[in-house]
Amino acid sequence: MTTSPHNVLVVAAHPDDELLGCGGTIARHAGEGARVDILIVAEGATSRDAERDAGRRDAELASLRQAAQAAAKTLGARPPRMLGFPDNRLDGVALLDIVKAIEAVVADTAPGIVYTHHAGDLNIDHRIVAQATQTACRPLPGAGVRRVYAFETLSSTEWSDPGARPTFAANHFVEITAQLETKLAALRYYTTEMKAFPHPRSADAVRALAALRGSTCGVPAAEAFTVVRQVVS
Repeated sequence: MTTSPHNVLVVAAHPDDELLGCGGTIARHAGEGARVDILIVAEGATSRDAERDAGRRDAELASLRQAAQAAAKTLGARPPRMLGFPDNRLDGVALLDIVKAIEAVVADTAPGIVYTHHAGDLNIDHRIVAQATQTACRPLPGAGVRRVYAFETLSSTEWSDPGARPTFAANHFVEITAQLETKLAALRYYTTEMKAFPHPRSADAVRALAALRGSTCGVPAAEAFTVVRQVVS
């Protein structure tokens, strides 16, 4: 596929991270006519057991896949690709294997814009996906990825120790005033992941963060990002 500056790829560690981090931005890109692909690296459920047993969590994993598909459709994105790496155990997988899997999707989708996790998140999978995505999208001569943005993920980014890892510093904002309700509608498909307020992974907290980020840049609602790389030709 020929790279297009309008093709967007979102690389998320777990089902629901894509929405928490940039669901409104996905909907905005799609509404403006962009092709939006979503890649979810880990399966999102087996870390709840002492030992990984995907068969034991088969029904839950199937439910997460269905939720991811329904959420993507709600936002106007293409059906998500799910790699199925072990949940919260990416530190036990060779980084090169994750990089190569992401590289294959980058080559197939030819994005000009990539969104992924912040490298300072508390969650180990988020940090590894951030590193692997940046490696897969490294700016080699002729590379098509021109913009890479890191998003914040409620219940991970804000829980990280600022003395141990880089702190999320918002310096790129996307207004999602018109897309906020669509983002919340998509999140409702993740019935096993969303919680009641005051948990940060709740509809009220998502709405509050959108209002906070919006007030930072002078609009009613926004999503915030850190610029990893932005090339202007």
